[in-house]
Amino acid sequence: MSSTRLPGKILKKVGGKPLLAWQISRLQQSRLLDDVIVATSTSEADDLVEEFCNQNDVKCFRGSEHDVLARIAGAIEEYNIDTHVELYGDCPLIDPHIVDEFIGFYLKSLPSYDCVCNTIKTTYPPGQEVLVHKGSILIDVNQVVKKDDPMREHVGIHIAKNSLYKVINLEAPEHYFHPEIYLEVDTYNDFKVISQIIDHFSDLAPTHFSLAQMIAYLTARPDLVAINQTEERRWKEFRDGS
Repeated sequence: MSSTRLPGKILKKVGGKPLLAWQISRLQQSRLLDDVIVATSTSEADDLVEEFCNQNDVKCFRGSEHDVLARIAGAIEEYNIDTHVELYGDCPLIDPHIVDEFIGFYLKSLPSYDCVCNTIKTTYPPGQEVLVHKGSILIDVNQVVKKDDPMREHVGIHIAKNSLYKVINLEAPEHYFHPEIYLEVDTYNDFKVISQIIDHFSDLAPTHFSLAQMIAYLTARPDLVAINQTEERRWKEFRDGS
């Protein structure tokens, strides 16, 4: 809730419900996810997030606001998570079918890869990030990374960019290859774009609209895509070719 660029973003309402509710309802349509856990901070501002979770029967884990690595590792330990799927709270329109594709690839490839992701090189529209790995790996990483390391505000990068692990970055097939379309919510302009997408599809497909449908809509609306194309993206410094 204490995002500096767009305070309170995950509980901002579009189409009558918070962005976090949109994300969770989409993830609940996954066929391979066993559960969804919201890992938020112990900051007083995030009491509202826990309250939302309690009201909607969603598991909630609370940990350090700034040591996000410790927070997620703590959630993995608390819930005894075998396979962890890391998804970002600023990606409310994640496509559950893509999540399932990544989980399926990871499970079928065991033990060839420790981590399957699309967070090393941007090929999918930003906002469709998925990272799958064994939960115990992150617990180990949490013990190894120094407690004063500023990179502890990040999580999956400690696996995806670590030469100790066998990692594969899955690139988007041609029909999903749109790194110029931003479907994340980090700024007010991002929120404007996401709001228009939800407003457009909520009447047409209230239960689910896919990434393919969103891409088709946005490629026909270059004016809408342009709204947030020039926003600063801090994550780009960690991506190859971004």
